[in-house]
Amino acid sequence: MRVTKVWTAVCALVGAIALTAGCANTGSAPQGGSGGSGAASTSGPVKVGVIVPLSGPAGPNGQDVLDAIQVQADVINAEGGVLGRQLQIVAKDDQSNPANGVSAATQLASEGVSVVMGGWNSPVTLAIQPVLVRAGILNITTIPQNATILGNADPDAVRLNAGNAVGAYVAGQYLAKNLGAKSVGYLLENDAYGKDLGALLTAQLQPAGVAVASEQTFDYSATDFRVPLSNIQGAAPQAVFSANAAESSGMPALAQQYARSGIGAPHVAALGTVSPKVIDLAGGTAVDGLYSADIYFPDVAPFNGYPENQKFADAFRQKTGNPPDKYAALGAQSVDVWAAAVTKAGTLDRQPVADAIHGQTFTDTVMGDVTFTDKGQMQTKVYAFTVEGGKIKVLDEVPVPAEVWNS
Repeated sequence: MRVTKVWTAVCALVGAIALTAGCANTGSAPQGGSGGSGAASTSGPVKVGVIVPLSGPAGPNGQDVLDAIQVQADVINAEGGVLGRQLQIVAKDDQSNPANGVSAATQLASEGVSVVMGGWNSPVTLAIQPVLVRAGILNITTIPQNATILGNADPDAVRLNAGNAVGAYVAGQYLAKNLGAKSVGYLLENDAYGKDLGALLTAQLQPAGVAVASEQTFDYSATDFRVPLSNIQGAAPQAVFSANAAESSGMPALAQQYARSGIGAPHVAALGTVSPKVIDLAGGTAVDGLYSADIYFPDVAPFNGYPENQKFADAFRQKTGNPPDKYAALGAQSVDVWAAAVTKAGTLDRQPVADAIHGQTFTDTVMGDVTFTDKGQMQTKVYAFTVEGGKIKVLDEVPVPAEVWNS
């Protein structure tokens, strides 16, 4: 991977002194590895903390992310490691529970990790941010999408997955323009992820003259959607939008039950919630016609032409016996980006490494060439797709304005 700086005019003028001072970020936080009794060691392996659900509804997904992080760490270790030191993965199970996430973050800080990666649920990520900021540990958020993850509790936050603003924009474009819907029903998780996404989507739909016919909510752990589906059917919307991040349980159940419900309206699932695993668990061809969007497809152009993606996908298949999905790719990407930033910064400390990511362009990555906004959001291409013959069929790229990525 190669990394280049997208400098502002001010940074260009002040040169290397400004880079040392961190002109890309005005927020300050303790330096990584310098806070508390668990300060990171300056010798031996570099400890990389990972917080993901390894049990509960998202346990299988979290395991995929962890496997991908380990695969990419092994690749980096085989090439000499980071700053001449090997990477050691230290993983904790948050069980998709904010309190468990806080406990895991506290434990990792005491164990002297230099960075924390992962995350599956927005409420967990929002809960652990203050803990990691106080400890001076950089947090690279892999999956969660809530809009407040960037630039609030953690001024140096980095996120790889497309945020809710992007998801709402893409869904709004597809519902209003591609499907021509004038009314939409919502099926939303009753948490920070679902509420945030629903509000952002409504803001996209209202100017286009699209009404919200019904809004139904459910718990993250829900697997029985008969009541909300019945309520949606009674409202008779022209399309239905769902946001369900429980991809090993809730989302497959929702997709399957929707297909059997008799609701004739197209079902558009939130960006990143429909993977090949979801389709298989939902019955394959039983959910043909389901729409969604995503940022990574390992065996589809242009991704199958990226050398780094091919190398990662082969290594992941060898370790797990399965092809990587988007979440696994983001796990690998988090290690790759962080390692490149550490190498550029020449240190493991939080602030210089964050500055080496914010506003940077990384080329030849698992996901191709990517750029991070000044707020720390990774920008990629987004593609709409449908399920056909029990498989993902990519339709078109959905261009997303730069200001949406940075919101």
